Amino acid sequence: MPEEIRTCILCGHDHSTLFDRREHFGRWVHNRLCSRCGLIFQSPRMTAAEAEAHYAAEYRRTIQGREGPTAKDLDFQARRAARLVEFLQRRVKRLQRHLDIGCSAGLLLERVREAYRNEALGVEPGEAYRAYARGNGLQVRASLDEVEAAGQRFDLISLIHVLEHLPDPVGYLVRLRERLLAADGWLLIEVPNVYFHTSFEYEHLYSFSRRTLTEVLRKAGFRVGAVCIQGRPISQLFPFYLTVLARPARRSRRPFRVRPERGAARKRLLGTVFQIFVTQRLPKRWWLLIDIESYQDTTRA
Repeated sequence: MPEEIRTCILCGHDHSTLFDRREHFGRWVHNRLCSRCGLIFQSPRMTAAEAEAHYAAEYRRTIQGREGPTAKDLDFQARRAARLVEFLQRRVKRLQRHLDIGCSAGLLLERVREAYRNEALGVEPGEAYRAYARGNGLQVRASLDEVEAAGQRFDLISLIHVLEHLPDPVGYLVRLRERLLAADGWLLIEVPNVYFHTSFEYEHLYSFSRRTLTEVLRKAGFRVGAVCIQGRPISQLFPFYLTVLARPARRSRRPFRVRPERGAARKRLLGTVFQIFVTQRLPKRWWLLIDIESYQDTTRA
C-alpha cells in the first residue's frame, strides 16, 4: 500500500495542498505543497520496502531499458562529472577521502580522484552499476551501513541526484554530518530545480527550489558555501539543476526557524512558459548535446 505523508519534514506543519498530478511510466504521481514552508513532496508514495525492491531491480530498466550502463548514460555521466569537478576545483583545494553516495558507474569518483589524488569510495545499490564501477578498479559498497561499519571519516561526501529520492532528507543529512563527514569536510549536492526540471517523477519524493534545499541543509546542521543554478550538460539557457557546496555549521542555541518559500506555483508556471517560448523560438540554441532525440529523456535524471 502507498504511504501517505501528512507532516512536513522541514517545518512540521500538517497541512498541504495538491501541487501537481501526472502519470510517470504508468504510475500516477501526486506532489503536494506544504502550506507553511513551501516544500514540495510526493504523497502518497512508495513505502521503504517498495523503494528498496524498486531500486534493486526495476529503476534502471524503467528509465533506460536495461539494468547496466548504456553508452548514452555513460557519456552523460562523464559530462556531468567534468562539470562538477570544475565547480569543486574553484572552491576546494585539497581532498583526502571522497565518498560518493549513489555513485552509479563511478565516473564522478574517477574524475575527483584524477583532480585531487584522493582515496575514493562509492555507495551504489544497483548491482549492475556497482559491478561496472568495481570492474574499473573502484571500491563500491552496496549500502551506507557498510561504510559506517568501517568507521572512516571523509572530507568530501557527494550526493548527486540522490537527495530527492530519500524519504527523510533531513535525517539522512544529519546522519552523514554526525557519523561520516569530517568536522571541516565538504558536502556536495545536486538536485533538479523544481522550477525548470521535469522533476515530478515516481522516484522523486521531494522537489527542491534553491530556498527549500538551503533550508533542508540548515535544519540538518549545514551552512551553504556556494550555489550554482545552471543546466549543463544539457543546456546553457535553462537552469535545470541546483548544485550546492556546504559545510557543517557551528552549533546554535537558537531553535531552527524555517524561512519559507513563497509563490511556488507562480515560479513553476513562469519557468514552464519561458521554456516553451525559448524552445519554439531558439530550438537549436538551448540544447548543448549533439543528438537531441537520443538525449531527451536525460532531463528526467
